[in-house]
Amino acid sequence: MDLRFTPEEIAFRDEVRAFFKASVPEVVRRKMRESRSLAKEDLVAWQRILHKRGWATPHWPVEWGGTGWSPTQQYLFMDEMQQAPAPPPLQFGVNMLGPVLIAFGNEKQKRHFLPRIANIDDWWCQGFSEPGSGSDLASLRTSARRDGDHYVVNGQKTWTTLAQYADWIFCLVRTNTQAKKQEGISFLLIDMKSKGVTVRPIVTIDGGREINEVFFDDVRVPVENLVGEENKGWDYAKFLLGNERVGIARVGVSKERIRRLKQLAALERDGDRPMIEDERFRERIAQVEVELKALEMTQLRVVAAERNRKDKRPDPASSILKIKGSEIQQAVTELALELVGPYAMPAPEEPDEFSNEPPIGPDWAGTVAPTYFNWRKTSIYGGSNEIQKNIIAKAILGL
Repeated sequence: MDLRFTPEEIAFRDEVRAFFKASVPEVVRRKMRESRSLAKEDLVAWQRILHKRGWATPHWPVEWGGTGWSPTQQYLFMDEMQQAPAPPPLQFGVNMLGPVLIAFGNEKQKRHFLPRIANIDDWWCQGFSEPGSGSDLASLRTSARRDGDHYVVNGQKTWTTLAQYADWIFCLVRTNTQAKKQEGISFLLIDMKSKGVTVRPIVTIDGGREINEVFFDDVRVPVENLVGEENKGWDYAKFLLGNERVGIARVGVSKERIRRLKQLAALERDGDRPMIEDERFRERIAQVEVELKALEMTQLRVVAAERNRKDKRPDPASSILKIKGSEIQQAVTELALELVGPYAMPAPEEPDEFSNEPPIGPDWAGTVAPTYFNWRKTSIYGGSNEIQKNIIAKAILGL
């Protein structure tokens, strides 16, 4: 298998790289580089820059605003975006719901929602996990009872990222309590402004407020907001999660983080020699770089195989990308924590009720510990790594 890029692909990569260099707002680039939180306005403004260029939904079919790029071009685009660094388009709409609507939605749903997703006119969030139904997602209990032209939804979702900003939520709900648990689930679109929807924030260990609980109390949802067929939602969820796991490898993100880590390790530390001169530290960086190169080669093989795929089913190799990609991302945060030592003591980006003290070290060091804690989740979301190992055992090893 030839994994080298053609001259045309190299020229495409250079075009994309130049665009990101010229177009990413400097405030966004700085926040990304320093692992600082992006405001809603930052994300909306950036996605609309991409949309104006025609690059907000590159993997969608051309008739729905896609670019017609090959799998290799899509890979190069994502890699350059992550290394810029620049935030991706809002994942919940562009990478999750959009492909599901294109594959399984009706014409009315596509025409209404897809253009709004591309231009981020609607902010979407994901309603999958519930208390007690995370890795075993099929055990979810949020119910949707048919009442004429509406479903009446009751239940709770948790770990709902950025729900505080959301206009809409796509949910897995139980519409048949008598069937096997995977066969009684439906995929429903719910307006977050509906009566009976309550969002409650969850403060994470790093002090962040990006995740939430969402409660549904007799929420009436029009039947026309059902995606596909009733009780077929589990199939649509598997399709969505397969697409999500490929992106979780985030090879470009790890490349950019390692590059920055080396730059910071080359700085003197209060008169001590730079950390990069520590042989053990260099060995650990080299080990992660070798593993990252192996992951990149694996992702390129998956990309190459996409050219010959005939069905819409996700490649089970995406589970390998998810496992190793998340492990490498976590390893990089561990190296950063070792680099800054006591200067990693977290300080809030803005004074709050917990502390009004400034960081004790360099300005960039204050985000290292919060990032380390936050990125523990990468081995859990998108399907925990333990679940991915089960998928690999069944779909690849045939066990």
